[in-house]
Amino acid sequence: MSIDLSENRRYQQLADNFASAIHDGTWLPGSRLPAIRRVAMAQQVSINTVLSAWRLLEDRGLIESRPQSGYYVRSMLPAPEKSPGYLTTISTPGQAKLDLIDTVFAAQNHPDYINISLACPRDGDFYPTAKLARITASLLRRHPQIIGRYALPPGSETLRKEIARRASYMGMKLTAESITLTHGCMEALQLALRATTRPGDCVGLETPTYFFLFPLLSSLGLKTLEIPTDPQTGLSLDALEMVLQEGRIQALIAMPGLQNPLGCSMTPENKKRLAALMNQWQVPLIEDGLYDELQFREPQLPTVKAFDRDGWVIYCTSFTKTVAPDFRIGWMAAGRYSKEIARLKAFSSMAESTLLCETLAQFLATGGYDRHLRSLRRRYAANLDEARALIAQHFPVGTRATLPQGGFVFWITLPDSIDTETLFHRLLQEKICLTPGALYTLSDRANHAVRLSCCYPFDDRYRYAISRAGAVACEMSGLPAGAVEPRLA
Repeated sequence: MSIDLSENRRYQQLADNFASAIHDGTWLPGSRLPAIRRVAMAQQVSINTVLSAWRLLEDRGLIESRPQSGYYVRSMLPAPEKSPGYLTTISTPGQAKLDLIDTVFAAQNHPDYINISLACPRDGDFYPTAKLARITASLLRRHPQIIGRYALPPGSETLRKEIARRASYMGMKLTAESITLTHGCMEALQLALRATTRPGDCVGLETPTYFFLFPLLSSLGLKTLEIPTDPQTGLSLDALEMVLQEGRIQALIAMPGLQNPLGCSMTPENKKRLAALMNQWQVPLIEDGLYDELQFREPQLPTVKAFDRDGWVIYCTSFTKTVAPDFRIGWMAAGRYSKEIARLKAFSSMAESTLLCETLAQFLATGGYDRHLRSLRRRYAANLDEARALIAQHFPVGTRATLPQGGFVFWITLPDSIDTETLFHRLLQEKICLTPGALYTLSDRANHAVRLSCCYPFDDRYRYAISRAGAVACEMSGLPAGAVEPRLA
């Protein structure tokens, strides 16, 4: 029996279009979708195609069927409330925080645990493994001498040219000469900090933010200032402007594109204002763009670097979330710090693998990367929808969650009575790993939050882990399941 691939694409595209309309508010919760026959006529597809699209939207938790009535948009999880505008300066993370980071990291990497925490897919289906293997094998056959070469900083020119070409998709005007290859994004962030700060300086951070930044800053002798970050709109620019006026920070690290752990994105207007502030006060912004290429929308939104006038924005990213984590290939466009960054790179890790860089360059040049990204974005969008539906079904009343515009992580706030570090340890006893919110801030203002990662196959084990996490949260709070209040008839 043959499979009509074009029919599959049609119903998936129809489902994606309606999902986008639901997320942007065109179709409001509780509204009735048009009749199936009417949609089929308007879209010029078969009734079976519309039915398949509707079933897919049901699976994602976006719509529901009501007997004798039709299909309706389901109630959505409410967004987290805005955080209070606190500014907190802390010299170093306490030992308890470092111990918690170690415990969570060990659990994330334990092969026997069901993981809804680690922001890195474990399934080979998420990566273009076969394609990369063919390119690598071909390069070795044609150029066996390649494994005997160092790719000295700034790294493979072939790959840097491809990166510069692709950077234009997000508004950046870069040349191969302005780019330095790094050993993943973490090395890029470390090099940027070493180039822009000295021990004793203070670095501004979003709150919540990626938890490995805390030990990184501590190891460099740097203090942190946590700047309020809205779960929907990102870093508070008003708070940042006040901090800059007072000269309280010597650098800023932020993820304006797709923020980890919130999943939120800043608007182009706010990114432009952020670039203007950093240039006005001549304070470097280290822009972490690790998830930027996983935006669901096309065309992609510009980076802050796209608005950089005088080179005060250092853009850092890698291919670890999109192509191959084990390649550990990252890059940075360091602006006025480019020469210092290249020098520090030579002192720290010298070079990246020529073979892997040339493999990646060819993958980017042949169009394989764009096809892979389109597939990955669709999969992550569907995963996020289904995960949010499971949260709405199994977590206690009062639970809220962000709605990311890309990537695969989102932020969940539970009722205040639930301490999520306790929830983490309870679930660990059942070999389920989620990430408590306390990890993402040096304050105590995220103790009732968790970050969920949706970069895994949605199999029975993953669904069970989410439902079980919700059940334990309900036990701890004494509240019933069903994060959204029941709909009145």
